[in-house]
Amino acid sequence: MSALTPSEISAIDTAHVWHPYSTIGAGAPAPVVALAAKGAWLTLVHDGKPVQALDAMSSWWTAVHGHGHPVLDAAITDQLATMNHVMFGGLTHEPAARLAQLLVDITPAGLETVFFSDSGSVAVEVAAKMALQYWRSLGRPAKHRLMTWRGGYHGDTFTPMSVCDPDGGMHDLWTDVLTPQVFAPRVPTEYDVAYSAAFEAQLAEHADELAAVIVEPVVQGAGGMRFHDPRYLTDLRAACDRHGVLLIFDEIATGFGRTGALFAADHVGVTPDIMCVGKALTGGYVTLAATLCTSALARTISSGEPGALMHGPTFMANALACAVSVASVELLLGGDWQARVAEIETGLRSGLEPARELAGVADVRVLGAIGVIEMVDPVDMAVATETALRHGVWLRPFGRLVYAMPPFICTPAEVAQIGSAMVAVAHALT
Repeated sequence: MSALTPSEISAIDTAHVWHPYSTIGAGAPAPVVALAAKGAWLTLVHDGKPVQALDAMSSWWTAVHGHGHPVLDAAITDQLATMNHVMFGGLTHEPAARLAQLLVDITPAGLETVFFSDSGSVAVEVAAKMALQYWRSLGRPAKHRLMTWRGGYHGDTFTPMSVCDPDGGMHDLWTDVLTPQVFAPRVPTEYDVAYSAAFEAQLAEHADELAAVIVEPVVQGAGGMRFHDPRYLTDLRAACDRHGVLLIFDEIATGFGRTGALFAADHVGVTPDIMCVGKALTGGYVTLAATLCTSALARTISSGEPGALMHGPTFMANALACAVSVASVELLLGGDWQARVAEIETGLRSGLEPARELAGVADVRVLGAIGVIEMVDPVDMAVATETALRHGVWLRPFGRLVYAMPPFICTPAEVAQIGSAMVAVAHALT
């Protein structure tokens, strides 16, 4: 079979493919054709010819080791020679066992049971189902709602959408048909004991109907790329304990070093009852996520009706995904990832600083390997994409945000190039 040309790819794509968060039909922006990916770089088609561009997004926050890493290539190739996939109902295998043990070893102490799924959104669905079924097993079905703070994002399926911000969030279209949840005001950036007290008062008011509190710890991702003081996590844990409510941390975006700690919960040593991980878990090779919970929670669910957690993805614990995840996590832990993330943070801080002087910029913020320029007005995607590509960088802004989450393998020069491109985009948008 002969390879398609870039123009043929675009023609088929325009005729038949629906991309994430995109329109279909005349006038829809044409996606950029990707030809190859290696290391921190993508080969893209721009102005009709191949160009090199830094993957400043880590391909939606997954490719922490870059693309085509030989260790990860070997892990998935070796596993392919043995077993590509078997159903996980009634069967198990070495890659799943190894990954489960590894996750138990590195996540906050007390999370000892692992449920594999095939996307971050499904991992959050499973977390919510665990929480609700836990209380049903204890004979308290009235505890069926979730509480969170505004400004969050937890995925695109229905339960995760129900805990995204219902006013002005990505999924406010569905507010009238989603399960009504309990929302506290947005968490402040700086620590404010009065906010924690008000959150607990609201939690206490609804405790008899709340199954769990769910938050993105330290970083709210696609809901606005906002950062908050980790001490709020300590306060959440204490409040949930006092009022008999479970605590769920959604670490899909923050897990595996992105914030400067292996998991965002590690900034203050807090263990939730349930935790979701994904994205960087596989190093960006294939899709896999996991929901971890305490043994006590798992035993309670297993002892109640119907005696099992009622969830079972077809591709649960896919052997290829588990094998490359083990290799990815071990590669991360075996290197000096903390120094690399700190170096990226330093580079982003200095690189983005000039944007503060621009009239169209509302804020500039950096945490770990995350850099954000928040604009006053919504980003013109066409202008942003064209400007970034002219500077040799692939960015994917959203809303009013121009941001980057680079691969951890980026050199200081590459981080500087990303920062320069982001500032250029901010200039072009001003």
